[in-house]
Amino acid sequence: MACGLQGEMFSSVAATGNLSVQLVYFRGQRECRASRWVDNAESLRAVMEKIDCRGGLTQIARVLAHAKKEAEKQRLAALVYVGDSMEENTDELLGLAGELGLRGVKAFVFHDGRDPVAESAFRQIAQLTGGAYLPFDKNSAAELRALLVAVAAYAAGGLKALEAMDSDTARQLLADMR
Repeated sequence: MACGLQGEMFSSVAATGNLSVQLVYFRGQRECRASRWVDNAESLRAVMEKIDCRGGLTQIARVLAHAKKEAEKQRLAALVYVGDSMEENTDELLGLAGELGLRGVKAFVFHDGRDPVAESAFRQIAQLTGGAYLPFDKNSAAELRALLVAVAAYAAGGLKALEAMDSDTARQLLADMR
């Protein structure tokens, strides 16, 4: 499902501008990796197909710290995080989110499930960066697809591109960002 959805992200922004994506993932006990930057669906699909899931605790701080380093090197419009739980120090995560917000990086946090601890942290991360928190059901591929397309439009063309979209999802993102 993820491979198909990311292909739609790239297709949706073809008219608004270029989109470069870096996949950052964590798994196991202490593994957190970042792919090279890719600018087309086929390259991202190739990266994603090499990843397998492994159990372990969340490593969201490492993802946020990586995004901060990337934002120090180049303009980074958005961070998309999809998660279901949070097992880390909230203050550390919020400190990193605040630093991302100061660099103009908006976090779009998609929450799979109903974990109240994760929801609280995810909402605060989104708020500190000026991004958006959106719960979703992993069984709703259409909802996630629409969310990713809207974020891709924002990342490629800014608020104007998101405002130009005629969709409930774009309007929801805009409302959450304000």
